[in-house]
Amino acid sequence: MAISPLGTFKNKIIFAAAWLAWSLMQVKLLQDWGLPGRIATMDSLVSNLLLAAMTVLIINNLKYYRPKKGKYIYLIIVCGVKAWLLTAIVKYAMINIYPDQKEYLQFLDRFMPIRFYIALLITLIVALISELFYTLEEQKESEHRKTDAEKLAREAELYKLRQQLQPHFLFNSLNSISALITIQPAQARKMIQQLSDFLRGTLKKEDNQWISLEDELQHLQLYLDIEKVRFGHRLNTTLHSETCDKLQLPSMLLQPLVENAIKFGLYDTTDTVTISIAATQENNYLVITIQNPFDPETSSPKHGTGFGLSSVQRRLYLLFARNDLLNTRHTDNLFTTVIKIPQPS
Repeated sequence: MAISPLGTFKNKIIFAAAWLAWSLMQVKLLQDWGLPGRIATMDSLVSNLLLAAMTVLIINNLKYYRPKKGKYIYLIIVCGVKAWLLTAIVKYAMINIYPDQKEYLQFLDRFMPIRFYIALLITLIVALISELFYTLEEQKESEHRKTDAEKLAREAELYKLRQQLQPHFLFNSLNSISALITIQPAQARKMIQQLSDFLRGTLKKEDNQWISLEDELQHLQLYLDIEKVRFGHRLNTTLHSETCDKLQLPSMLLQPLVENAIKFGLYDTTDTVTISIAATQENNYLVITIQNPFDPETSSPKHGTGFGLSSVQRRLYLLFARNDLLNTRHTDNLFTTVIKIPQPS
């Protein structure tokens, strides 16, 4: 529920100061019209205390009941009725306070319509300001709820992408461990330990957590160590990060890209393959380039980039609302993936 315009101490002070200023102006105005100072002060005090209470009532009423869009005629009618009641109450009160002041009572009768119009104008202004205030507060709350819902949806989709990626890698690793158990038990034990370290590090990270490139490469090295056990001498990797180890990127962003490079680089060949990973800084971007060789006759990077690249593309869009942060190209027998990570300000 939206807060009241008088919900803060500052607004209460402003409200009270405005009424005090208006009351003093009314005293001066009544004195200029010939009323004694004592009567002018009492008249202003009674009428403005009642009018201030009436406006507070209107503000609170609008907090719980607001007219439908386009139905503001009802609000005008309500303000008119309240202004008429207020005028009648003020007249009754002042007659009882000064029953013997004939000149003042004649003045009171003569200027009752003016009091009514002033009361109507003030109540209408307060009602319209309150209506505008509550409308803006509702819009803010609606935008806040919408933002929270979109954030939850993005986090849910990011989590889903991560859950889809991990079993794929895990099954491959377990199959390799199974194959190594009988022929190379020492390698199998080593791979199990590496897999355990990798998964432990994975569980500590969140999809939307930012980490340094240095930490990301350390975690990526655990993944590459596991893959090197699987592929042996056939897999070589090179890492070049120059002076941008402290730049930031979303955690676990590089693994699916490197996995994609290994898939297209090693699965269709028995030769030694080198996967290169290079990081540079361009303006306010961390630019990471991953290259792998491929055989145009057996691989089809131009038609499909696999789940790895598509998941990274989707994740970058969810995080930055941009589709231009991941690009691929292929020249001769080399496939290149380039991602640009905007740095947090």
